[in-house]
Parts: sequence; structure tokens; C-alpha cells
Amino acid sequence: MTATIEAGAAPAVNRTRWAQLALGVVAMMAISSPQYIWTLFTKPLMGQLGTTLPDLQVTFSILIVLQTWLSPAQGALVERFGPRLLVALGCALSGASWVLTAYATSLPAVYLFYGVLGGIGTGIVYIGIIGQMVKWFPDRRGFATGMAAAGYGFGAIFLNFPISSSLATAGLQHTLIVFGLMQGAVGVAAALMLKAAPESGAAATPAAPVGALRTRRDYTWREMLKTPVFWLMFAMMTMMSTGGLMVISQFATFSRSFGIDEKVLVLGFAALPLALTIDRITNGLTRPIFGFVSDRIGREKTMAIAFIGEGIAIAGLVAVRDDPLLYVLMSGVVFFGWGEIFSLFPSTLTDTFGETHATKNYGFLYMAQGVGSVLGGPIAAWIFSQTGSWMPVFGAIIAMDVLTGLLALFALAPMRRRLIEQAEDAPAGTPALA
Repeated sequence: MTATIEAGAAPAVNRTRWAQLALGVVAMMAISSPQYIWTLFTKPLMGQLGTTLPDLQVTFSILIVLQTWLSPAQGALVERFGPRLLVALGCALSGASWVLTAYATSLPAVYLFYGVLGGIGTGIVYIGIIGQMVKWFPDRRGFATGMAAAGYGFGAIFLNFPISSSLATAGLQHTLIVFGLMQGAVGVAAALMLKAAPESGAAATPAAPVGALRTRRDYTWREMLKTPVFWLMFAMMTMMSTGGLMVISQFATFSRSFGIDEKVLVLGFAALPLALTIDRITNGLTRPIFGFVSDRIGREKTMAIAFIGEGIAIAGLVAVRDDPLLYVLMSGVVFFGWGEIFSLFPSTLTDTFGETHATKNYGFLYMAQGVGSVLGGPIAAWIFSQTGSWMPVFGAIIAMDVLTGLLALFALAPMRRRLIEQAEDAPAGTPALA
């Protein structure tokens, strides 16, 4: 498929790419709950299996590790066979993981069904959709990936209260079966209408938007892994993922330790599901907003604003933990400062290493979230179990957020510019790393 997708392109092509973005958002929404609703399942699963929180949180780490560490291979499959078949398969596996978990009677079974199957399924969908959007929207890369990633953040908004209510009235098994079937069906339906993006080089590439710094070379994954720029971005995404995934996976647990649970009311609503609902809204909104901003003022400046702001927000969350209303509101600010990593990093990576191999290349960077899930999941829970306090965990996260924001300005920006300038100056036909 070849088409011009720049500004002023044929209306049919323009309509096609916006339709693909909408379908991508729906598919992402369908596979978001295994990650974002997990915190509601920890308490009933602990009671049913008679296990401890650190042992149970291994499930969450398995989910994220497989979602991310298999993504290079999944990205290669999407590039070879197209998004329709692979994304549909991923949505089906994600829904099936909940249904099978409903019948799990042991911790290893939960690891297998919720962690392994869910991780494989959600990973295929996530990497497939993001990889398509950076190709469909070369002129609005930050915004488009932000919208797709927003679907992943928004998906659980509509399910926080229904799932919380279902757990209380119908129990864990019924909840997992009903919502697993529903999410799987919606995701598969959206996936079956997806189309592959135009091949890089076949479509006319529009001028980069103000603030964007782009390469004209396309790096293979082997070439990309040899650059210090990639490994700096990997370290930065790991640090930001650690904090965000700690808050996601442990939110209900550390909120209860602060005295804020389902019995505490805020504005007439149970505090915990209300906070989770607000968090999903801000976690979704931040992705296209900061993606749009980065298209205008540059990726690294936007990273600095968002990441340092996230550190300040987490400090604020800890400071107001004795006030339920302020705590719920500040939790929304925390998620607004974290979710944007899923628009900023893929757009920055594609700007730096080209779009021909974008899906596979982002698969390697996305592995950083798997590292963050281990640090923010069982390791954070272990630190709490050893110290009896969440304060050491929060302190480490605040420090990493601020450090990552500073690295964006003072390390990533000059390194990325040098790499792009060197690629521009290289004689035609020379290897990308010459």
C-alpha cells in the first residue's frame, strides 16, 4: 500500500488513517484492564490463595515483563504478517487470561494465566498499535502515539466502579469471567478492521513539525543497539516506568496503609475506586497532551517538564496522605505526570532511528517497562515488608523522576542531536553507524 499522508494528502487516505487511529484506541482500551485493574484483584486473590503480597505481585511483574520483553519478536511478527491478525490474537489472549484466572486454584496457575497469557496478549496489541501509529502519522507522531496510548490509559476508566461493585456483590470468579469475555470480544472486533500503514519511503514524508528533530536514516535494531543514545533512553524509561508501575500495582495497598480504603468516602463516593477512576482519566489525557506539546517544543523539553513535575506530584501525594479529598485529587496529578512516557519515548525513538523498523525498534525500548515492573512491583513490596514503611520507596521514585528529567535536557538532547547530525553528514550508502 502506498499513499501520501502529508498535510494536503488525498481526503480518502486522511480519513483512513484517522479511522485506523480510532480502531487502535478501541483495541488499546480493551487490553488495558489487566494492568490497571490489577490492584483491585490483589486483596481477593490473597484471601482466596492464602498468599502474601510480595508473592502475588510477581504476577504483575510477569505480566509486564512478558508484555515488554517479548515485544521485539512481536513487533517483527506484526511487521511481517500485518496488524489485523496479530492484534486480534492478542486481544483474544488478553480476554482469555481473565477467564482462565477465574478457575485458578494456586499461585502458579495465576502466574500462568494472568501473567503469562495476559502479558503475551497485551504485548502484541500494544506494540502493534504503537508501531502502526508512528507510521500512519509522521507529521503528528507525538499526538498520534499519545492518542493510541491514551486508549490504554483510558480503558479502565469505565470499569473501575463496575468491577469494584462486581467483586463486592458477585465475587472474584464471576467478575473475571464476565469482564474477560467482554473485553476480549470488543478488542477482537476492532482488530479485524485494522489496515497496515504505508511502507516507509513509499509515502511522501511531510516536513517535521516545529520542535521536532528527526533523522533521515533508518536504523536496523542491531545498529540502534550499538548507540549510546538508545541505552540512555532505555535507562530513562526504566526509571520512569519503575515509579509509575509501583503506583499502579501497589496503589490500593499503600492507600489502605495510609487509612484510605473503600470505607472512606470522598464527595459521596468510595475513595479508592474514585481515585482509580480519576487516575485513569488523567493517565489517558496526559499522553496526547504531552505528545502534542512535544511536537511543538521538542521531545526533551517536554520530558523535563513532565518528569520533574511527576517527582513533585509524588512528593505532594505523600504530603497530603492524611486528607482523603486532597489525596484523591493529588493521585490524579501523579498519573498526569507519568502516562506521557508512552507518547514521548516511542515518538522520540522513531524521530531518532527512523520509521522503517519502528515497530521492532520500539519493541526493544519497551522492554524497559519490564525492568520497571520488577523494581516497582515485587521489589517495592519487599522493601515495604522489610521496613514497614512506603517512605523509602517513594523517596527513591522521586529521586529517579527528577534525575530522568535532568538527563533529558542535559544528556539526551545533545547526544541525540549529535547522532542525527553525524547521520546527515555521512556519505550516501555508508552504514548508519559510520
